[in-house]
Amino acid sequence: MMELETKYFGTMTIDAAKIIHFPQGIPGFLDETEFILLDMPHNPVFQILQSIRTAAVAFVVTNPYHFYKDYSFALDDAAVKQLALEDEKDVAVYAIVTLQDTLSTSTLNLKAPLVINVKKKYAQQYVLDKYDYPIKAPITTHTEVKGE
Repeated sequence: MMELETKYFGTMTIDAAKIIHFPQGIPGFLDETEFILLDMPHNPVFQILQSIRTAAVAFVVTNPYHFYKDYSFALDDAAVKQLALEDEKDVAVYAIVTLQDTLSTSTLNLKAPLVINVKKKYAQQYVLDKYDYPIKAPITTHTEVKGE
């Protein structure tokens, strides 16, 4: 267990075994290589991806499949190797949320999902060059999103 200063929740005690490693950082935050997912109180749909190093670096994230049931993509071999993936069931996918004044005007980044090996705690933001997903997809209950 360790103490962590967070952006949204003040000081918290976290389980160091749950730290997720982004060996290449996150684009725009290359020095931030360790994060933890924190649950949002009273809201199971959204979580906070909090930097271990810098309290001010925290992203609201969500499982994109809550909003876009047909969202899909394939990882290239290099990503599979970097994430040390052995089984598809070890993959968790999150989209970064861009918060606006209201949830209905907030958006999801479907173009660059966060892909996490939940078993080994390796992750990366994977840019989907071969797919035509938007960077600012509306947060809605639509079930279709344009892919390939």
